[in-house]
Amino acid sequence: MEDTSKTIEILGDLILINNDRIEGYERALKEIEDDTTNADLIPMFLRFIDDSRRYKVELGTEIAALGSEINTGTTVPGQLHRLWMSIKEAFTGHDRHSILEECEYGEDAIQKAYRAALDQEALAAYIREILMEQEGELIDAHDEIKELRDSVH
Repeated sequence: MEDTSKTIEILGDLILINNDRIEGYERALKEIEDDTTNADLIPMFLRFIDDSRRYKVELGTEIAALGSEINTGTTVPGQLHRLWMSIKEAFTGHDRHSILEECEYGEDAIQKAYRAALDQEALAAYIREILMEQEGELIDAHDEIKELRDSVH
């Protein structure tokens, strides 16, 4: 029973950080909605939102199979980061480099959460496989953001 409750907690935390990721990219989309110079980022941001929604469904399915309910909302650190970004934006604006830098920060945070989850011994092998697949896609997303950010002069 201990492993089941620990697994539910781990998966629930990952749902929350995926909610943070969705909110982060939705916020980034709002920042660039009238900015034609960054319009090329829109399909990528939408793809990342869709990915996190899919991850949440996969994680939620496992939580439900374990007999629990899915977490909703976002994490406190995620909320605090978005507040800080709103304050920072008032002073620095939202140029391409800044937008991509903040996206990379979010990608770093979700990767850290997935690594911490995968370090837990409580996870069953099939759940670990799901998380490893999601983590691989998240690493690719991070690398895509980083490459774009590094290309900005």
